[in-house]
Amino acid sequence: MAADDSPTPFRDELVARGHLIPSGQPGVFGRGDEFERVCTGFDRLVDDAVAPDGAERLRFPPLVPKLSIERVGYLKSFPDLIGAVFGFRGDEAEAAEMAQTAWEHGDWSGHLRQMDVTLTPAGCYPCYPAVAARGRLAADGALLDLGPCSVFRNEPSDDPARLQAFRMREVVRIGTPEQVLEWRERWMRRAQDVFARVELDADVDVANDPFFGRGGRMLAKNQRALQLKFEVLAPIATNAPTAISSFNYHQDHFGHAFGIERHDGEVAHSACLGFGLERVAMALMRRHGTDVGSWPSDVMRELRLDGPRP
Repeated sequence: MAADDSPTPFRDELVARGHLIPSGQPGVFGRGDEFERVCTGFDRLVDDAVAPDGAERLRFPPLVPKLSIERVGYLKSFPDLIGAVFGFRGDEAEAAEMAQTAWEHGDWSGHLRQMDVTLTPAGCYPCYPAVAARGRLAADGALLDLGPCSVFRNEPSDDPARLQAFRMREVVRIGTPEQVLEWRERWMRRAQDVFARVELDADVDVANDPFFGRGGRMLAKNQRALQLKFEVLAPIATNAPTAISSFNYHQDHFGHAFGIERHDGEVAHSACLGFGLERVAMALMRRHGTDVGSWPSDVMRELRLDGPRP
């Protein structure tokens, strides 16, 4: 298995096997059929784990209103990761000028104007204004299964585990601090059981988000001290562990930002969990090999890869 201190040998192996399809831009890949079957198989395992909780199923597009990004302070914490959306609003003459500039591979960005949406930077973001619009929560809060969410982050890299566009399988809990923290603790244990079913050795550790700048270092330190974020770690393209799943307690941050109220009128707390589907698939290929057909039979069965192709 090609994996050492450089991420490129493993990336090249994934490409050679047809698991990743290069686009010409770092961190932007298509996905081959076998790779996608692994992602789908793991997503079904998460489905099985989520089902007993009776979560409400919601699905959102890969765009979020710019207003939501502004409300949560994303540009203060992660300005380097944002994916803003721009569109053309000019006349025919300007369109012709822009087309000519593009034909010559020049800079045609000056002809575009910022739209009222951005690419979704975190899978859970669209659900909070939707929940707030319903009014006060019930006494048992809210539990939302958001499914595989398309996420964008502006961090091009040669590391195949650091994609610009990827999918997070997200579940969100909203309610009292006690409800939210109990749910997160239960899911941290449950996730380890899910990974054990596919024979993936993974460690759980306290973590922090990649906050921007000098002030961000203090935010990251506080996040670790309060144990607001945990990650499940496994080696992928290098021997250094990479996060393949995360469990985040937001306290009342989103409750305040969107005015989400509990049944008693207090501001709601929230937490989310996310499984990075592409990262999990790559971690499995690091663990069991890039020849999926040679994987252990128990793993193939758990991922439903041992039956006929759909």
